[in-house]
Amino acid sequence: MYRKPSSTALRLLALSSILLLTACDKIPGLGPDPRVAQREEEAKAIGGACRHALRGLEDCYTLNPKAPKASVFAGWKDMDAYMRENKIEGAPSVLGKVEKPERTERSSDIETEPRDPAASRNRS
Repeated sequence: MYRKPSSTALRLLALSSILLLTACDKIPGLGPDPRVAQREEEAKAIGGACRHALRGLEDCYTLNPKAPKASVFAGWKDMDAYMRENKIEGAPSVLGKVEKPERTERSSDIETEPRDPAASRNRS
């Protein structure tokens, strides 16, 4: 004999399934992408570093074009408030032009493949 489930049992089943589904944000692949959160945190760190280096916000945007501007601004603003609150002086940036080393050899003197000793004697 088949017995029809009571309405209380059906309600309990529905309530338990709803409670189980509310924890779906813990299932991998269903939550926000962690790379997006990491990118935003890195942009906030860039903004904070720019403020500490006494760089203007526009310079920071120019030096980091791929960083999200809103996050860079948030980091810059947070660092500004922190520095004012704790009376911290910024450290000016010491970036300068990097000089290229001089080449002493000609490019034709650089070997890209090992030479066969017999072939080099025939060339001379």
